[in-house]
Amino acid sequence: MGRKPKPPEQRMAFFTARASGTSLRKSAVLAGISRSTACLWLKQSGGVRPRATKPRSALRLSLDERESISRGLAAQRSLTAIAAELGRSVSTVSREVLRNSGSSGYRAAPAERLAVARTRRPRLGKLALDDRLREHVESKLNVCWSPQQISKRMLSEFPDDERMRVSYETIYTSLYVQAQPGLNAELTAKLRTKRLRRHSQRCVSCGGMKSRIPDLVPLNDRPAEADDRQTPGHWGVT
Repeated sequence: MGRKPKPPEQRMAFFTARASGTSLRKSAVLAGISRSTACLWLKQSGGVRPRATKPRSALRLSLDERESISRGLAAQRSLTAIAAELGRSVSTVSREVLRNSGSSGYRAAPAERLAVARTRRPRLGKLALDDRLREHVESKLNVCWSPQQISKRMLSEFPDDERMRVSYETIYTSLYVQAQPGLNAELTAKLRTKRLRRHSQRCVSCGGMKSRIPDLVPLNDRPAEADDRQTPGHWGVT
């Protein structure tokens, strides 16, 4: 029968937690999903937070309504009776069953996935629409330039061409989210990190940011004699 699809709000809660630097396991707990589901979502999205989805139109069938249709068909009820129970027209229910039935008949979860996939429209990013811009970015990635370098260097290389502008986040998104047409995923091997997905830019641990300096002493905790700076280096000893 297939697993019941997770609501968009649950997916956004997971990625919001990840964007704040929360660990994978804790983000999954906060969103109310399993760790395997969290890993699957990260793999599908390339680690890039998806765009917020618009609320579903009242004209479209909901998952609960599809489950009612599935139970009605299993009980061998007529489409007219099912439509009357849902308050929908018979043609709406009939079209739903014909379009979203599989080899084993009509099932609510697969029907929901088919309907959602059918309504999705691929977003063509800037790199997919402009061949010249895409080829320039690919040429720089092939010689191991970072997306930040590519983005900033364009300002001096093409000062009078506004079309030759792209943010480094757009480059990362095109690399990691392969559902969006753009750069070839193989170019991720040219990145210095060699990562297969985008990592969170924040890191939250023990209520604060991790420091790269071990045993770091905050400036406010320096001894008073450090203000005179008469003995070089002695204020760094705790």
